[in-house]
Amino acid sequence: MAVTLADVARRAGVSLATASRVLNGSARAVSDEMRARVTAAARELHYVPNAHAQALARAATQTVGVIVHDVSDPYFAEILRGIQRSAADAGRLMIVCNTFRDPQRELEYVHLLQKQRVEAIILAGSGLDDRAYCRSMTERLDSFASMGGRVAVIGRHNIAADAVVPDNVGGARALAHYLLDLGHRSFGIIDGPALLTTSRDRRSGFVQALQAGGITLPPDAIIPGDFTRDGGAQAAIRLLERFPSITAIFALNDVMAIGALAALRERGITVPDQMSIVGFDDIPIAADVTPALTTMRVPMSQLGSEALALALSAEDTLRTIHLPTEMIVRQSTAPPSAT
Repeated sequence: MAVTLADVARRAGVSLATASRVLNGSARAVSDEMRARVTAAARELHYVPNAHAQALARAATQTVGVIVHDVSDPYFAEILRGIQRSAADAGRLMIVCNTFRDPQRELEYVHLLQKQRVEAIILAGSGLDDRAYCRSMTERLDSFASMGGRVAVIGRHNIAADAVVPDNVGGARALAHYLLDLGHRSFGIIDGPALLTTSRDRRSGFVQALQAGGITLPPDAIIPGDFTRDGGAQAAIRLLERFPSITAIFALNDVMAIGALAALRERGITVPDQMSIVGFDDIPIAADVTPALTTMRVPMSQLGSEALALALSAEDTLRTIHLPTEMIVRQSTAPPSAT
């Protein structure tokens, strides 16, 4: 079988991107030590460079591809704003791909962006806890890296790439402790899409904190949601039908929390007198709804700018940047009513 660039990278102990820079003629700088290891490995394995791959590597455009789950979601709009500002400063053009939360479409976009010879790809949507998807995505990204491309991800992904990760677990844990300190003891959760790592991290952080406080949440007090306003409204109604006595609801993102606020208002349930609601992200409108939403602030714009910096970096080792979250207390929370 023909020796591949991945074989050379493995023998040299470097990333595919580094091996590609050395052997495919990329203009990016590589240390003398790295260059010597790659060329020695190529010589030992009798590697013959792929002329087509070399041409693509040299012809890479100053363009960055960004793949998001839903461009209409304010969370992704803020991330894109951060990437756009940094891209303009770096003299890069940005291409935005919207997957509509379809994993197969996400895989197809990686292939299409590679064909467009983009310089880097940023996966801005949450990772998926799905082995088949992760295997397919790893293969696509390895192919992209073998031609000199760079990859960065936002959130926890089960793939090897530079990453910027917000503290979803710690933020959800802090929200639970805050509600417990207010005196709440009966809770409901409006969950996110099941396979998203963001959903799992925020849910688990909240549940762990409740357990530490001596509260066991019934499984059916966790209602599946889809990170949309209507999904949040429907989930809130289902929670009330199952557990009329709950006093606090945690929605895994602000958009669903705002939908829950609307559903409660239509049912004549006042917030926060009869029900406290908390969200996550602190999207711009969270401060303007009535009542203003208590939430956990994620530095969304910074997530985008940090991800672009990683994607454009010439660093050879994989890096993960952890960004803290910040609790923002507003008018949607209060101690539970005595009645």
